[in-house]
Amino acid sequence: MTEFAEWGSFYAIVGSAAGALIGLQFVVMTLFAAAPERPTADAGAAFATPTIIDFAAVLFVALLMRVPWQTPAAAAVLLGLAGVGGFVYSALVTRKMRSQDSYEPELEDWIFYCGMRVLAFLILAISGLFAASYTTASLFGVGAVVLIILFSGIHNAWDAVTYHIFVSRHSHSEPTDRSEPPA
Repeated sequence: MTEFAEWGSFYAIVGSAAGALIGLQFVVMTLFAAAPERPTADAGAAFATPTIIDFAAVLFVALLMRVPWQTPAAAAVLLGLAGVGGFVYSALVTRKMRSQDSYEPELEDWIFYCGMRVLAFLILAISGLFAASYTTASLFGVGAVVLIILFSGIHNAWDAVTYHIFVSRHSHSEPTDRSEPPA
């Protein structure tokens, strides 16, 4: 179990960052709610909600990794289940992105909103599955997962904010390029 303990500072930092970003997203969404033009519900379900879920997933994994487990088996099962659940959720997000008609996603959107999320949760499921046999490699896999999700979530949150500031707010006065996703 010393291998888990060695990751303590890493997960304290990552978990704190995820928690702070969740709070910040709520503030930003509150400010957007006061804007004259509001995004549609289908766009929110495809772009904004998954970003919050991503930050919550990072926080969950960070908390899970800080539990003083007696054996790694329970943590491995929970990580594997979280990976499978996240993978299924990623498929639902991909479907929502395809079905919404408020915004036409570009390649960058597919990479960050779908591809990175699918990759991360697949790695998480595999890390949980092989944690008992390959503990060190699995711990690095879980560490990579939280960083992938955290940094793609930061990208997605920034993408949404810049879209609303530079594109959506000005869409009623001038034609715009819809190259950034709505929140």
